[in-house]
This record gives sequence, structure tokens and C-alpha cells, in this order.
Amino acid sequence: QAQDCELTILGKVIDVHDNSPLFGAIVQLVGSDKSVYTNKNGFYKIKGVCKGDVLLKVSHPFCEPETKSIYLKENRQINFKLEHHLEELNEVLLKGKLYNNESNSYIVNQIKTQKLEKFSNASLGDALKSISGVSSLNTGNSIVKPIIQGLHSSRVLVINDNVRLHDQQWGVDHAPNVDINSAANITVIKGASALKYGGDAIGGVIVIEPQKAPIKDTVTGKTILNGSSNGRGGSISTSLIKAKSSGFNYRFQGSLKRLGDLEAPDYQLTNTGQRENNISLGIGLNKIDYGIDFSYRLTNSEIGILRASHIGNARDLVNSINRQEPFFIEDFSYTIDNPKQEVTHQIYKLETFKKIRNLGELSLQYSFQQNKRLEFDIRRGGRGDRPAMDMELKTHTLLTQLEWTSLEGFESNFGLEFNAQNNFVNPNTGVRRLIPDYDMYTAGIFATTAHDVSERWDLDAGVRYDFNTIDADKFYVTSRWENLGYDQLFPKFEIREDGNQILTNPQFDYHTISATVGATYTFKNDFKLIGNLSSGNRAPNPSELFSDGLHHSISSIELGDLQLDSEQSFKAGVGFQGKLKSFGFNIQPYINYIEDFIVLEPNGIETTIRGAFPVYEYRQTSARLYGIDVSANYSFDNFEFLSNFAYVNGRDVEQNEALINMPPFNVSNAITYSKKEWNNFYVSLNSQLVTQQNEFPDNNFKTDIVNTTTGEFEEVDVDVSSSPNAYHLLNFSSGLDFEFDTTKLSINVMINNVLNTNYRDYLNRLRFYADEVGTNAMLQLKLNY
Repeated sequence: QAQDCELTILGKVIDVHDNSPLFGAIVQLVGSDKSVYTNKNGFYKIKGVCKGDVLLKVSHPFCEPETKSIYLKENRQINFKLEHHLEELNEVLLKGKLYNNESNSYIVNQIKTQKLEKFSNASLGDALKSISGVSSLNTGNSIVKPIIQGLHSSRVLVINDNVRLHDQQWGVDHAPNVDINSAANITVIKGASALKYGGDAIGGVIVIEPQKAPIKDTVTGKTILNGSSNGRGGSISTSLIKAKSSGFNYRFQGSLKRLGDLEAPDYQLTNTGQRENNISLGIGLNKIDYGIDFSYRLTNSEIGILRASHIGNARDLVNSINRQEPFFIEDFSYTIDNPKQEVTHQIYKLETFKKIRNLGELSLQYSFQQNKRLEFDIRRGGRGDRPAMDMELKTHTLLTQLEWTSLEGFESNFGLEFNAQNNFVNPNTGVRRLIPDYDMYTAGIFATTAHDVSERWDLDAGVRYDFNTIDADKFYVTSRWENLGYDQLFPKFEIREDGNQILTNPQFDYHTISATVGATYTFKNDFKLIGNLSSGNRAPNPSELFSDGLHHSISSIELGDLQLDSEQSFKAGVGFQGKLKSFGFNIQPYINYIEDFIVLEPNGIETTIRGAFPVYEYRQTSARLYGIDVSANYSFDNFEFLSNFAYVNGRDVEQNEALINMPPFNVSNAITYSKKEWNNFYVSLNSQLVTQQNEFPDNNFKTDIVNTTTGEFEEVDVDVSSSPNAYHLLNFSSGLDFEFDTTKLSINVMINNVLNTNYRDYLNRLRFYADEVGTNAMLQLKLNY
């Protein structure tokens, strides 16, 4: 008889709607004293069960209990799917459809609403830098482009409300067109493992999710006011969600920002003002089993470019690099003069979904994006109102997905994506176009699956194929076309000669395959070990192929290469995370080998009628990047310590030298004291240490300048390679809340660069011309209603 009572029943309890695991469900063996709780992965195990008829009952808050009767003669796996009540569904919806990492091996980090609100007056890139392993490539202080584990621009995808952002992201001075106030949750996926978003994300994916509307009669909203001492301005953001129990809802969110010239510790940063106007609207119907939604987003920005970064000749460039202060400093002003950039980005999205019993969820989404970019230079002859660069990019995207959940223990996703893109560059600017007109079409198909092998093991895998075709119309200076050998390599592209130029029609097709496989093991103490292998494949973008002229907002000449091939990334990443009482940690080492890695490097100086500018050229090499991201926290009583550090080493394997623009080793430590009884009072001090980057390529060059004493030309070295010194910053923040009947007021004070430290950052493209900003004291008022 004892032998008959040694059987085991195990299984998983999940949500019937999205297959998410249900933590804390009670699984009871009716008629006995045996009952267990599910763990955070939804797993349970009951041991010592006797052979014969068995009745199992599972219950969970806000769920209807479910029972199953079986005849047990051997060990069995019994899974349950429970139906949530609307109250629980609303809680999930209000949190947003957060990226579920329980059953896949993606290396992810998240920023939730409460932390995002602290960056209401900043940019997306500023907020992301709070994540270990994420830094930024800056153009001045207002254009902030995210870097994930050493990679940026076209290698990092930005997904805003399930729409992949197409906003001329190839430019190092083109910050993502995202209003951070519209985000409720941001997830950073490191590496190319998230194939549903694209196989070319060899750096990673940034997933931005807005606030969701609940399914009940309610009105919610908030308003945030920010004031800044540095720039003498601020911002206001407000949002409102109206929802009904019928599933109907509409949403509104908008923000305004106005800043004048920023200030370094010792001088004004002339012409660094900023203006933003953003709005998002939405209307939808969510019936849980089906729904339809329409949304519209507009971001509009006007950003001044540091006046001192635009110089007139080679001598000015050399002097700017060697001097301590900018050569052009004026009194504070709110006026934004040339050089500047104006960018307007619009997104229209229509999506619908239907849950199909015994199959899963089928969705269809169409989106249209329009990106209008104007870049203004300092021009003579009263032509300052005419942009030197005028580009309009239109993108149509159709995406259909099937989330297949009918097979127990598996979560699979199949999808098709089509893109049609048109880029128009206004020829009437009076300036040679940096990139040409082109049409680009892409089609992708992907399949991913995650499998719960056991209570401890999860496996996942995916594959994606993309086809990319581009058709451009471009004028080349005939001598350059011939000097590059294009007349021999691409004679079929030649259309006609026009004076000293030749009209060409370059056409390229690219076929790329990306794949990923990974595993997750959860230890008994809930420590988790994640391993992932991924291969990403990225076709060269239009800038890398066709650039041929002055890129005004970064004051450099860029030259593309028609012979570039697709990049192929092979990455291995590991994540080890866990918690021991009051101590938590997350360790993420990785190595990334990239064949045909495309590099943009300076190799000289060119003097034009517009001035003297560094020349940057694209080339390909084999690259190897490896590093580690670490974050840890420790709390006791009312104190919490947070620590992040990141290290990445990027090497050009063929040249045996460092890659350009690799983030230096950096460490961030914070100590916070909080007292909930004192109106949620907190006070925090943050320390940021950025070491000097000692690993960089030697891209210095020589040029001839006039010696002002002798009047003769002399050859001088131009150092565009050396990195600035290490620096250390202290930041302070404090705040508290006041509860009223139906509202809550939060007051926060933040001071960045408390000690007014002078420093320059290696990852700022304008570091040659000026210091970074000094102390910035900010006051934030937030009203929830």
C-alpha cells in the first residue's frame, strides 16, 4: 500500500487570456490535507499521492475555482487555465502589457512609471542611462542617442506603442522622436534575441509602452510641471484616460518644453535652447476577446546647435580643439538661431485583435509614419531661413501576428511584416544633398517559441528572414565616381552625365537571416540563470551607402560606400540574477562578434566655401565587443543602496585597434533614505564616476594652416582621437507626497552636478568645442487625479 502512495502530480497554472503564470494559486487535493501554492512561474508539485481516483481543485484571487477529476496510476502533469474577473484584468491593463520575460532568455531591464516621471523634463536617452550597460552618444546636450553595450543608431531599434520607429535613425545626431511623458513602461532588450521586432537589432531593442485603459467606468489623469535653473525654463505634461465598463476608451496626452541657452560652469553655451510640442491621442474598444484601437502621435522639436561648433577654416578648427573655452560666447537668450534642427514626426496606427479559442490571439496592425527633418546652417546672403537640409521620410507598415497558445507548455509567435518607405530630399536648398531620394521595401517573416520544459527549465528559440530592396537616384561628382572605381564596378547604375556630375540609379537587394536560442534555469532559491545565443543580420542603411556631403548639425562631411555588405552579428549573453533577503543582484556578461562591421571614422579635413570640416568615411571590418553589466541593491531599515557598473571593450580585429566611440568604464552608486510615514518622504544622493577612455583608434590627421605671426603655411596635427579626462558627478534628489480626497500632489527637488564640475564626455560629438552643462536645479510638481 505504501508503494501506491508515492506518486507525484505537478503542473502549471496560467491565465487563459495571455498564458501568463499565476503566482500564489492554491492547488488542493480534495479529501486530504495536501495543498500547495504555485511559485512565481505558476508551477506546483504535490508528492505522496495515492493511486486511484483523485479530485484536484485550484483557486486564485479574482478567479473562478476549477476542478479536475482523474484516475491516477502513475506520475502525472496536470495544467490549469483560469479565467480572471474584470477587477484583476483591469489591474493587468493598468500596468500595461509588460514585456513577459518569464519564459524566454532575453536579457532585459525595465524602467517603470514612477522612475520615468523623474525624467519628465529630460529625454529618452537620459532616462535609459540609468540602466547598467546603456549609455548615450550626444550631440551637445539636447540630442541624446541611446547606446546599448557599445552599439547605437541603426543597430538599436526603438518600438513605440508596438510601432517600429523610422525617423532617419541612421544619423548620430538624430535622437529618437519620442515624448518620454507618453511612456508608462520602458523595456530594454540587449542583443538581437527579440526577433519579432526585427533581425537587425544587433545592439538591442527599446520597447516603449503607453498607459493602458482599464475596462471599467473611470477617469484618470496626471499633470507634471518641471522647472530648471540651467536653461531657465521647464516643461508641462498632462494626460487623461476616460474608460467605460463596455470596453470603450479614449486617451489624451500632451507636453510642452521651453529651454533657453544652457550654461557650463564657466560660460554660456550659446545657441543651445530647445522647444518641444508633443501630443498623442487614442480611441479604442477592448472586449478582452477582441478589440480595435486607433492612435495618433506627434512630436515636434526645435533644437539649437552650439554656435561655437560651426567654424570657418582649418585654423579655427585647430584652435577650437586646443582652446579651453568656445570662441563664440554671448549672453543668455531664449532665441534659437542657426545652426539648428527642426524635426516633426507623426505616427498613425490602427490595430485590431481577436482571441480564438483553442488557438490563441490573431492581430493585425497598420501604421503610417511621416518624418520631416530640417537642418539650418549659418548662411550668407540672407538665406538663413532656407534649410541646408530638407528631408521627408514616409513609411507604411503592415504587421500581422499569431500568438499561438493552444499547445500546453508552449508559447509561440508567428508573424509577417511589410514596409514601404519613400525618402524625398528637397533639391532647392542650394546645398549638395547628404543622402539622395530613394524607395525602400522590406518584407519579413518570423517564428518564435518558448517551452516550459519543467518547473526549473525553460527553453526558447526563434528565426527570422528579411528581404530588403532599395532604389535610389543620386548625383555624383564625376571625378569622385571615377576615383572610387564605381564606373568599373557599377556601370549599370549610370543614367546620364550633367556637366561635372553624373546621375546614377543604384539598386541593391539584401537577404538576411537571424536566429536565436536560449535557456533559463530557476534555482530552488529563485536565483535565475539565463543563457542566450543570437545571430543578427543588418543590411547597410541609406546613409552608409550614399552619404556624400556636409552633415550640418554635427559639422562634419560624411562619405558613404556603395560596396558595403550586410553586418552579421554572433552574440552570446548570460544573465545571473537573484535575491538574498535584503540583497539583490543582476550580472550580465556578453561577447559579440560582428563580421563586416560598419565604422564611421574621421580621416581628414576638407575646406569648402561653407568652412572647414572634419571628413568622416564609412568602412567595414571585423569587430569584437565584450563586456559586463552589473547592478545590485541592498536595503536595511529605511535605507537602500543601489549600484550599477558597466564595462565594454570594442576592438577592430582586422586593424588590431580599438573601435571608435566605445563607452568608457562607468560606475553609479546611490543611497536613499525613505520614510513612508512622513508623506512618502525620500532623500537620495547619487554618485557617477566615468573613467577616461584609454582604448580609442588613432584617427588624428595633419593639415596646413596659416601662421598668424609669419603669414606662412605650416603643418599641424589635428587631434580628434584623444579622450577627455575622467570625471565624477554628484546628484541630489528629494521629495514627498500629499494625499487629498481624490488627488495626490507629489513634490520633488532634483539637483544634477551639485558641485558644478567642469568636464567633457568622450561620447559627445561636440566635446572639442565646449564643456558639458553645469549645475541644474529642478523643481517638479506632479498632480494625480
